[in-house]
Amino acid sequence: MSGNHFKGHEVSCCIKYFIFGFNILFWLLGMALVGIGLWAWSEKGVLSNISSITDLGGLDPVWLFMVVGGVMFILGFAGCIGALRENTFLLKFFSVFLGIIFFLELTTGVLAFVFKDWIKDQLNLFINNNIRAYRDDIDLQNLIDFTQDYWECCGAFGADDWNLNIYFNCTDGNPSREKCGVPFSCCTKDPAEDVINTQCGYDVRAKSDSEQKDYINVKGCVPQFEKWLQDNLTLVAGIFIGVALLQIFGICLAQNLVSDIEAVRASCFFT
Repeated sequence: MSGNHFKGHEVSCCIKYFIFGFNILFWLLGMALVGIGLWAWSEKGVLSNISSITDLGGLDPVWLFMVVGGVMFILGFAGCIGALRENTFLLKFFSVFLGIIFFLELTTGVLAFVFKDWIKDQLNLFINNNIRAYRDDIDLQNLIDFTQDYWECCGAFGADDWNLNIYFNCTDGNPSREKCGVPFSCCTKDPAEDVINTQCGYDVRAKSDSEQKDYINVKGCVPQFEKWLQDNLTLVAGIFIGVALLQIFGICLAQNLVSDIEAVRASCFFT
């Protein structure tokens, strides 16, 4: 009679080891991202002076590695160990945590669509804060340069936004050689140049608006980002839907495994 109970309630090995294998990759990738973040902070001397983490006026890109890596590590650990040890607490934690992330993503998407103007203002404020801190952190500097180069833009809404930076503003008291200029990432690309001219933006904002167009990209990064979203709407929507389906699939698999484990335990209890 007891044998019939065990035949009726078994833990699916396919689901169990699929969750284990998928999450061990997440776990390892999360550890790698956190490790890269810690290494970057170590190179910048942040670990020897923890208070400097909050000193930067803009975004420290290392935070992206730490936050994303930390979330992936926690999710990967809970899913991997929960499946391997058939631990229902860790599997439920995995499901709830993944569900919270899914809900936050969905809420963010809806709010971004409803409050587009507010999002645009916040993006403008965010970019301008990072422009002020451009020379304060090499990682932030590289991130801004990559953004301006990729989207062929300059500043949040135009090159004059670089007046917010103490090295690039046009005030009479500015002793910097970069006065009234812009970073090289604002410059228009010359296919004939093999070596990047890092001084191409010097004094460019002292020229007239019509002359500036010959040297730099005059469009702001906020409108260029909006244009990129419109041009790649299908791709962006596809990525979001794909990620959402993966999250729902993960939640369903974890809950299915929890049900199997609890059914087996119940059958053993009543045997």
